[in-house]
Amino acid sequence: MANLNPYLSFRTDARAAMDFYQSVLGGELDVNVFSEFPGMVQDPSEADLVMHAQLTTPDGLVLMASDTPSSMPYEKPQGISVSLSGTSAETTKAVWEKLSEGATITMPLDNAPWGGLFGMLVDRFGIAWMLNGDPA
Repeated sequence: MANLNPYLSFRTDARAAMDFYQSVLGGELDVNVFSEFPGMVQDPSEADLVMHAQLTTPDGLVLMASDTPSSMPYEKPQGISVSLSGTSAETTKAVWEKLSEGATITMPLDNAPWGGLFGMLVDRFGIAWMLNGDPA
């Protein structure tokens, strides 16, 4: 079976972002930095940047991320959102409360016309999220 997973790109904030997402979603976080792999460090000041991070939640969700070294072009993510759906209203509210710390709310979490809860925000790391909790 194939997997389709969000893979987030950052300039230098991957570790902080993934630590934050782990505090929001729970789960196990594995982080590898560029210095762990021979020949991958071009700038010694970037040795501890994240080459690959993977957060696997107890529910089986997988979120991945990496930093982009200064030797490579980088553009902030745009035109895409990480969508978390199918959770209970209680879980949706709890995740929303944590994700919204320092975020820009683009659509407040509220009852959706299709049922359940729905809201949109851009978190403190510039990542757009959509939360959709199932009706009770």
